[in-house]
Amino acid sequence: MKKGRNELLAEEEKILAPYAVSSRNSGSRAYEEPEHPYRLPFQRDKDRIIHSHAFKRLEYKTQVFVYSEGDHFRNRLTHTLEVAGISKTISKVLGLNEDLSETIALAHDLGHSPFGHAGQEALAELMKDKGGFEHNKQSLRVVQKLERRYPDFPGLNLCEETLLGIMKHGGGYETTQLLEVRRTLGPSLEALVVDVSDEITYSAHDTEDGLESGLLKLEDVKQLSIWKRIESSLPNSEKKSDLHSHSISRSIGRVLLNLMVSDLVDTTHQTLSKHKIESRESIAKAYQNKIKLVHFSEEFQKEFTELKQYLFQNLYRHPEVSRMSERGKETIYLLFKHFETHPESIPESYRKREGEDGRMRIICDYIAGMTDRYAIEKLKREGILWFPY
Repeated sequence: MKKGRNELLAEEEKILAPYAVSSRNSGSRAYEEPEHPYRLPFQRDKDRIIHSHAFKRLEYKTQVFVYSEGDHFRNRLTHTLEVAGISKTISKVLGLNEDLSETIALAHDLGHSPFGHAGQEALAELMKDKGGFEHNKQSLRVVQKLERRYPDFPGLNLCEETLLGIMKHGGGYETTQLLEVRRTLGPSLEALVVDVSDEITYSAHDTEDGLESGLLKLEDVKQLSIWKRIESSLPNSEKKSDLHSHSISRSIGRVLLNLMVSDLVDTTHQTLSKHKIESRESIAKAYQNKIKLVHFSEEFQKEFTELKQYLFQNLYRHPEVSRMSERGKETIYLLFKHFETHPESIPESYRKREGEDGRMRIICDYIAGMTDRYAIEKLKREGILWFPY
């Protein structure tokens, strides 16, 4: 049996909870396009993101460890794929639109600069009095303006609900109709799931990568409150294994993910029932009343917060990570200053927007889109001071 658009829409609505975003309610696109006969709106958005240049470049952008540190540590692309997987799992269990959650997840880091958060800090400082820089805001800019895949419009022309999901609170977005809708409706549950899935994913995989790299010590992790839960869930064979083996670090990462997702699903389900969330309107009302709908249990949240604080102090501020971060920052400072005085080094596709956006913004866009390795290569090719990584 061949299924057409109407059959697919009907099947989707049978399995979605009443508070989920259906494809019928995906919102319009900025530039009108005919509907596809058998691909639903969020599936089309997902494909557009995957085929974008910005998505492909995520493979060589830093998560915590720069690409030259090893082939098995997470990068921005593997992180994104893990967030998408976790988001789909949670959405499926809660009756949400998996396609929308996955799409938002795949787009959530498109605007991230090279060299991770260190790169963002450098660009934010350089653009402080010139409109600023924030990677969530840049992700929206990428899909609305910077990607050039279609002759009839800039950006990817994504559905309104996808764009609303990419927007995050505090992103400093320009005042537009889209922002007004976001302020009124608030985020969909699918978008909220992606936000927490992002935290879940990096907390688990950064713990795993930190242990595997030797920057974190298992003896210290065992002092955390959440360790009791982890230990009780570890296979007996792992409890008896070498405490410094790679296998136990991977088991800890896997167990952490399961613990966090399970607690989030159970607690969120209870909260949705408690507040009688049955529609997009009831979600908007909860948002306006500052009611948190997607969250951990109170006890688990305390343990999760302690874990994140531990990672911040012992991994993200580790001297080795700080050394890599400072080199990344210096690379961005050098490139930015060079492009200010040598605009001819900027690709023409960026330069032609200078009259519209200004030189500083096009430089920022160009650098933000670079991979770690391209930024380093650019230093060499432009004859700028370079240091080994």
